[in-house]
Amino acid sequence: MNDKNKKIALVTGGNQGIGFEICRQLGQAGVRVLVGARDLGRGAEAVRMLVAEGADAASIRLDVTDQDHAQAAAEAIGQRYGRLDILVNNAGILLPESRPSESGAEIVRQVYETNVLGVVRVTQAMLPLLRKSQSGRIVNMSSSLASLQLHGDPSFELGTFLMLGYNSSKTAVNALTVMWAKELAEAGIKVNAADPGYCATAMTGYASPRFASEGARTPVRLALLQDDGPSGGFFGDKGPIPW
Repeated sequence: MNDKNKKIALVTGGNQGIGFEICRQLGQAGVRVLVGARDLGRGAEAVRMLVAEGADAASIRLDVTDQDHAQAAAEAIGQRYGRLDILVNNAGILLPESRPSESGAEIVRQVYETNVLGVVRVTQAMLPLLRKSQSGRIVNMSSSLASLQLHGDPSFELGTFLMLGYNSSKTAVNALTVMWAKELAEAGIKVNAADPGYCATAMTGYASPRFASEGARTPVRLALLQDDGPSGGFFGDKGPIPW
C-alpha cells in the first residue's frame, strides 16, 4: 500500500492493555498507528514492540485530562500527516468505589475527568483532521456496565457491579456517541461505542480469563468499518448492545 493511502489511527491510552492490542491489530491491518500515551517512555516502548512486529507506528504524548495536550497532539498530527482517519478513545480509569449511595462527588469527578471530558477534549481537537479523511471513524470505548436496559434486567450477570462514577461515565460516553454520530453523518464520519468485555488488564487487576487481545476485536472492527457500516451504535462481540 502506498504510504499516502495508509489509514492513520490515533489510539489514546495505546501503550498498554486493550489500547496496545488495538494498536497491534490495527498495525497488522496495515494502518499507521499513533500511540497516545501520557508517559513518553512508555509510549516509546510500545512503539518499539509494535515496530518489531512489523507495524508502522509512532508515539505521541497525550494526557486526555489536559486540553493543551489534546490541542498540541492535533497540531502535531496535522503538521506531519495532514489528516486523521481513525480515532479510538480508549484511555479510561476505574477507581475504587463504594456503594452508589456512598460514592463521593470527588471520586465521580475524577472518573469523569478522564472517561468523559477526556473523550470530549480529544475528539473536539481531532475533528478538523477527521473531517479531512475520506472515511473518518471514531470509536469510543464503553462497557456493558453503561447499559441502563441491562442494569434494569435482574438476570444481568454484571448487575452487581454498581460503580456510580465508572458506570455512569460510560453511559455518558454512549450519549456522546449518539450525538456525534448524528451531527457528523453528513461528513461521512462514523461514530460508534464498543464494549471490549471484562478483560485481564491492569485496570481490572488481571482478574479475568479474557485476554486483552479479545477485547480489542470489536473496537478494531468498528475502526475499520466500510462505508455501508453502522454509525451511532453500541456493539460487543455478539453484536448490538442495548442502551
